Amino acid sequence: MTRRPAFHLLIASDIVVCDSVVIVRPDGVLFAKNSDRDANEAQILQWQPAQSHAPGSTLRCTYLEIPQVSRTHATLVSRPFWMWGAEMGTNEHGVTIGNEAVFTKEPLADVGLTGMDLVRLALERSATATAAVQVIVELLEQHGQGGGCGLENRNFSYHNSFMIADPHTAFVLETAGKKHAVEQVIEGPRTISNALSIPAFAERYSDTIKTQVAAGHARQCRTQTLARDVARVGDLMRLLRDHGTSGAVVPEYHWTNGGLGVPCVHGGGLVASSQTTGAWVADLRAGHIRHWVTATAAPCLSLFKPVAVDQPLDLGPPPTDRADPRSLWWRHERLHRRVMQDPARLASGIIAERDQVERRWLADPPPTELAFADGDRLLARWTAEAWKEPVEDQRPWYVRRFWQKRNAAAGLEA
Repeated sequence: MTRRPAFHLLIASDIVVCDSVVIVRPDGVLFAKNSDRDANEAQILQWQPAQSHAPGSTLRCTYLEIPQVSRTHATLVSRPFWMWGAEMGTNEHGVTIGNEAVFTKEPLADVGLTGMDLVRLALERSATATAAVQVIVELLEQHGQGGGCGLENRNFSYHNSFMIADPHTAFVLETAGKKHAVEQVIEGPRTISNALSIPAFAERYSDTIKTQVAAGHARQCRTQTLARDVARVGDLMRLLRDHGTSGAVVPEYHWTNGGLGVPCVHGGGLVASSQTTGAWVADLRAGHIRHWVTATAAPCLSLFKPVAVDQPLDLGPPPTDRADPRSLWWRHERLHRRVMQDPARLASGIIAERDQVERRWLADPPPTELAFADGDRLLARWTAEAWKEPVEDQRPWYVRRFWQKRNAAAGLEA
């Protein structure tokens, strides 16, 4: 059963948007992604070892049960807490994938594999980026894509594009229903946002109205411009923190879609809105693969911490959409939502110290466990300092209203 795309984008407040970047160079590939989703949609960082599976085994994805393969690779993914699939992730071979929502003229299926399912399945089943493209295409043709993908509105659905990389190459894979187009990135930067970008495919299948509301072209233009100046991993971190003006601390908001026009997205629009809920950067070189994640929302206020597929870490109880002080993601939200009331006053000291720590870590990455422990100590101190004195919210009224509703829904102190 299929249905035409609903007009959720035009009548409700939260949507799913993202940005992904690769830079292909002679010595390897740089990868980066911001995951932008509903404001209370916490993400889980999940390690999964390589496994063998009995013949005839099946696998339950977010909505579908499909045949399992005989062997799956070890993976590390960042996924919305309520989904089986992942927004972004990597595997033991260095295959690294992120996906984007795209809005097309093709009907949406009520049930199918979600784009996030396809990301995780490709990571579990592929040893190269080329193989990952083939895995996604075959699964798409066999099972289709579909099902609700929003937290606040489970009926919100979309099609998907993918940035797929390994230490040797990268691909853009764009879809509309079961149809697809593939572009290999031969050299230099290539970015995708919430807009079909392979020209002939986009011309035929793009839903221009929804794509415009999601600001997909605007963000892709911004990320493509910024990516031209990326020389190292730290530059990618700055790209994902961009508010539209180099070094800007205070986001710019528009009443229609909040802060959707730039890579570091902040919620607050009346027509459409989203929030960056997780960020990932990868340095993919043969014999030298390193990954960096925030495991928290708002990369402009977050610390990128080194992670590896073979360094699993117990991060405590998985977060949900309810505030939980045991969760790193929600502990950071108490800082994030406080500082964003008046970032011009509260953010500069945090950012200066954060940047100093990251420079040290980039030069000499600590073990994952130590990095997360140090990050947690910094977070506790920054949060205490941010809450020492009363703060007057400097944001527009529609942004304040947006966050009042989400804080109340999460049970988070205002």
